Amino acid sequence: MTVDRLVMAFAGLFILLSLALSQVHSPNWLWFTAFVGANMFQAAFTGFCPLAKILKAVGVKTGCAFQ
Repeated sequence: MTVDRLVMAFAGLFILLSLALSQVHSPNWLWFTAFVGANMFQAAFTGFCPLAKILKAVGVKTGCAFQ
């Protein structure tokens, strides 16, 4: 798997997890969903993603989006 695919997988997992937690635990988990969405939005324009930097540092093969 490439960095690009792992970033999208993590983002999707975190969004789904926080939505589930907002239903069974506290609606405040929706703030985490908003944070993930905002980070994805800014990464689309800037190309900077903290998770992508971490994954590259541990040796995951890069894709096209995060270089």
